Amino acid sequence: MSKPLVTYRPSATYEEAIRRAADLYGIEAGYYDIWGRHHTTSVEGQKAILKSFGVAVDTTEEAERAVEERLSAEWDALAAPVVVETLGAQDDGLPVQIPVGRLGARLTMLYLWEDGGRSEQEWAVESLETIAGCEMKGRVYVRKRVPLPEAARHGYHEVKLTLAGDGEPAITSGTKLILAPERAYLPPSLANGGRLAGLAVSLYGIRSERNWGCGDLSDLKIFIDWAVEATGAEFIALNPLHAIHNRQPFNTSPYLPNCIYYRNPIYLDVERVAGFAASQRAALELKSAETRAELEALRQAEFVEYERVWSIKKRFLLWAFLQFVKMLRDGSPAAAPFREFIKGEGERLDRYAVFCALDEWIHARNPDVWTWQEWPAAYRDPDSPEVAEFERRHPLRITFYKFLQWQMSLQLSEVQRHALARGMAIGLYHDLALATDRCGSDLWAYRPFYISGCRVGSPPDDFAPEGQDWSFPPPNSDHHRQTGYELFADSIRKNARAGGALRMDHVMRFFRLFWIPDGWKATDGAYVRDYHEDLLRILALESVRNRVVLIGEDLGTVQPAIREALDRFGVLSYRLLYFERAEGGRFRLPNEYPKQALVSVTTHDLPTLAGFWEGADIEARRKAGLLTGEDSYKKQVAERTRDKQRLLETLIELNLLPDWFPRQASAVPELTGELHNAIVGFLVSTPSMLMVLNQEDLFKQMDQQNLPGSTWQYPNWRRKMLFRLEELRANRLSRDCAAMLRNWLERAGRVKRRRTSD
Repeated sequence: MSKPLVTYRPSATYEEAIRRAADLYGIEAGYYDIWGRHHTTSVEGQKAILKSFGVAVDTTEEAERAVEERLSAEWDALAAPVVVETLGAQDDGLPVQIPVGRLGARLTMLYLWEDGGRSEQEWAVESLETIAGCEMKGRVYVRKRVPLPEAARHGYHEVKLTLAGDGEPAITSGTKLILAPERAYLPPSLANGGRLAGLAVSLYGIRSERNWGCGDLSDLKIFIDWAVEATGAEFIALNPLHAIHNRQPFNTSPYLPNCIYYRNPIYLDVERVAGFAASQRAALELKSAETRAELEALRQAEFVEYERVWSIKKRFLLWAFLQFVKMLRDGSPAAAPFREFIKGEGERLDRYAVFCALDEWIHARNPDVWTWQEWPAAYRDPDSPEVAEFERRHPLRITFYKFLQWQMSLQLSEVQRHALARGMAIGLYHDLALATDRCGSDLWAYRPFYISGCRVGSPPDDFAPEGQDWSFPPPNSDHHRQTGYELFADSIRKNARAGGALRMDHVMRFFRLFWIPDGWKATDGAYVRDYHEDLLRILALESVRNRVVLIGEDLGTVQPAIREALDRFGVLSYRLLYFERAEGGRFRLPNEYPKQALVSVTTHDLPTLAGFWEGADIEARRKAGLLTGEDSYKKQVAERTRDKQRLLETLIELNLLPDWFPRQASAVPELTGELHNAIVGFLVSTPSMLMVLNQEDLFKQMDQQNLPGSTWQYPNWRRKMLFRLEELRANRLSRDCAAMLRNWLERAGRVKRRRTSD
């Protein structure tokens, strides 16, 4: 054999057996933290994580058996359950495992292409290239690569394999074959060397005189109009629009969703929902003094009042739905599109809608029950006879939640069409959360896709010296692979809908996640690998099919190999001014930023520009009790003072500040217009493909959207925009900030020279 043969031999010790099993299950032996210190994963830690996989490893014999079973699952199968390849790559092909005693057989391959086509090939096994081998307990296998037929094309296909013709019993197998492009999609404006810029806004925080207490999709269209005319923005970056429970303070985070496949109907413009205009009850109720007073109170509220907003919206949406049902029964032409939507969504929408209806029904009967883990046992299983009976008896209740998602799809698609019609190159830029709420519909509906016994978190760093425990379950990567990554692909394509870009929170998840065994501290966790090459190829395929730019949020502890792989697949890096430092802590200069990246000042979890300069985030953490003592507070203040001085020196070095501007940050107590202008100019001048400015940073708002580590101590995910939509064109500060941004974008060539009169 021309390729190396991996030989399995029993482990000499229990520790060796555990570490071999851990490696086969992707549990890393250790990691380097952000300070460059190495942490070794303990044997007990590896053992605890292995047990969460359902693997018995209490004795050397059990650990050895775990190793053997893992290897056997890989080598005994003629083909893996799924093969994901880059079509056109030098080494593309379908790997097969052949016992050495059957090298004289012939292999028949029947390709069933996604579009209905078929191709068939037959190969002499000995003629195929050998790429690996394994010897295990007297059994020897070789891995051969089967070349793809000329008819191969991008997509999700199936392959039927038959090994026969050597006098031995035939072996048949099947595999899913996913063929992807080499790189993710880039629009011509970026592929040809261009650079674009946009604004980021939290949709819930948009204020207007017409909405119902939180921003909605009609508000978003108006915001797009202003952004195009006033700044020339080529896209609008949004918070994740995932469905959440809309309950304060624990269920308002868009990054801890009830469901990642569907969106929050709180963003619907209720008055534009099908059936609303024809509903006499809705019309009468909307005119009532009580309703008008409640809507005005919600508009005037300092923060978004999720429960009150959703309560009143849901009531009117239900009346609109009931009117729509009457219209359907009368033969409305809207019936066909609605039924087509339901059919197209299939099981994914069925399970989500059943969960929502069950959650509502059970909570109404027992107001103390808030999570599905507290439901009667029969309803905790989506496949139980009791759930099926509930579906049979409550079709209208379930259809209501499908109707809401149909309306969300229609209204959001209309916004994206509007953005492109206004000349935006990208339009809407969506955000895909890492997490899923352990009390949400995804975990209820797809339990085998999650691991129990561990939680996801992060190792210690500057912001969290004790590490972070994010309290949601890690994915079961093996189950995703066994099922052909169907759920993963769906999560990408559904969140790419009605948009031109998709940001993926904590993109390192595709490579590895930090697992914390239940009952353990975050400091004792370990990294567990995923099938990153498979996942990145699927990302590239969905990106090209949906024509969306991919941005990976690669902040924190990032291995160089991770950024190299993301770059190879065309996924843009995510670079923040605060974090881009060189040796000695100095801020990197604009020309030191990568081209294949998005650049910004901050994120929702970090201080705004004004908050950074004035230390508002430090004061907020102190007030919330998140700082451990006065010494910690003083240390953070001192570090911020140094960082402000370093930033000021960088801006001076680049001649972005006037000669008269103070040379000491201590002499600049607030974010002045000159300083604001200089920092925006710094970002705009980087070579990075995309640049985004949060609306809080455009208008110099002080407070950030989320204070990590807090719940009730801080109004997370509830802050509203400084200006109402109706004020944006009239307010002097708004006009001046927009003009400043536009001037920089035009000077840098990041925007077409559209004007208000265009």
